[in-house]
Amino acid sequence: MRMIPVSEPDLGDAEMQRVVAALQSGQVSSAGSDVEVFEQLWAAYCGRQFGVAVMNGTVALQLAVACLDLEPGDEVIMPTFTIVSCALAVIYCGGVPRFVDADPVTWCMDTDAVRAAIGPRTRAIMPVHIYGHPVDMDPLLDLAAEHGLAVVEDAAEAHGAEYLTRRSGVDRWQRCGSFGDVSCFSFYANKLVTTGEGGMLVTDDPALANRARSLRNLAFDPAQRFRHERLGFNFRMTNLQAALGIPQVGRMAAIVEKKRSIARSYQAGLRGLAQVALPQERAWARSVYWMYGIVPDESSGLDGKKLAGLLAQRGVQTRPFFLGLHEQPALERCEWATRAHFPVAERLARQGLYLPSGPRLGAEAIEQVIEAVKAVLQ
Repeated sequence: MRMIPVSEPDLGDAEMQRVVAALQSGQVSSAGSDVEVFEQLWAAYCGRQFGVAVMNGTVALQLAVACLDLEPGDEVIMPTFTIVSCALAVIYCGGVPRFVDADPVTWCMDTDAVRAAIGPRTRAIMPVHIYGHPVDMDPLLDLAAEHGLAVVEDAAEAHGAEYLTRRSGVDRWQRCGSFGDVSCFSFYANKLVTTGEGGMLVTDDPALANRARSLRNLAFDPAQRFRHERLGFNFRMTNLQAALGIPQVGRMAAIVEKKRSIARSYQAGLRGLAQVALPQERAWARSVYWMYGIVPDESSGLDGKKLAGLLAQRGVQTRPFFLGLHEQPALERCEWATRAHFPVAERLARQGLYLPSGPRLGAEAIEQVIEAVKAVLQ
């Protein structure tokens, strides 16, 4: 029995031709011309002026936080329900991550909890758009302006997602990746745009973009190459990765529609199940359903792990939800760790999983997944 995979990249002739052209040109390092083209195209798609391509999404976050020049003990508020990369970016830059719980409907950070988390050492807020659904950004941007905080937007799972901002008095749809001081993306193999590995930060701040470019390339002194005033990183993206990504930017509308179509099929097929919560899309959000998550109710007698095992027996591959950062053993040993509980994130981690959601998923496979879920939960 062949398992239906959680995600497979949808790559074709255009990607093949661009990568082969890069190979034939000999531009295989980070010095190739496709890197700059990819940066410009993706920044423009996000409504940003500048892009800085890097080797993956984790280091995009680290580079963005490094540009804030945190002092030891400075805090960055982030959701506990997210990948560990968010915390690592702050820790590696000498700061302290400060966690808040998840919203029970969107699974993104609880924006009401952010105000209570702001303290004298708070320097930034890191909203994370979870599984393709935008964070409610307006309240966070208002808080950041009120307290003089930077906003580092993690859009790694939200390529093409949109948020209806109402701050200016005129409702306006705005793409994720266009909010705050700097935004970060991942181009891992399961993302809507993939370069295999890869990432990028985008910004409208020319000084921040220049600093990020310097830091990603070992902070060489522009006047004397092998002299260094600052300690930088080797976070460069290769030209081959950029070449793979460029054609996908041009078909983002189709990619987003495919992901939303998969979600519509799941919604229609699973809507009648009483013992499982399905993703909800707020009126101010256009989700891209990077991954289609479900949360079985405890009354079903199942948690995420048990449900995953039963679905695997029926040929359906799944993945568990994030384990909250406050429950990560490596972070619990940090000197700043608290023993706080975040009940929404803890329940999501225990109960949730996501279903096959890749762009190559066909109607027959979707129906097989739906029937498998029904067989287990009805």
